[in-house]
Amino acid sequence: MRLASRDDLQTITTLTAVAYLPYTELFGVPPVPVTEDYAPRIERGEVWLRETGDETGRPRGRRAASRPPHAVQHRGLARLSGRRARPAMLRWLEDKARKWAVPEIRLYANARMERNIALYLAFGFQETGRRPNPYRPGWTLVDMTKEIVAA
Repeated sequence: MRLASRDDLQTITTLTAVAYLPYTELFGVPPVPVTEDYAPRIERGEVWLRETGDETGRPRGRRAASRPPHAVQHRGLARLSGRRARPAMLRWLEDKARKWAVPEIRLYANARMERNIALYLAFGFQETGRRPNPYRPGWTLVDMTKEIVAA
């Protein structure tokens, strides 16, 4: 994983749109991560790209996370590679939380993203509540958290 730069903005936008295409089709509109302007997050050092070992060298995934004082706030991931990429990216996020010495990771997901929620639960996250999406009336967000044990 490497920190994204301004030069990566188009790659991040394209990668996110492609990765979330199944959900865009399911919802009938793009999910919020697809419509987000990532430039401010890049400037704040909150976006990383997962490089590949293939001959193209193109990024195959992106991670967005911010570091509030008491937790890492997972701001979404997008990946183009296989199923095993997501657990690897979640382990990377855990390592980042340990490095930053924060006790938990927080995230939220659309309630209709059942596969993602199941993956997060299998990875040790716990659901902490549900709430209306403030940007998309009628949509529900599932809040989740995972405690991080210091290494």
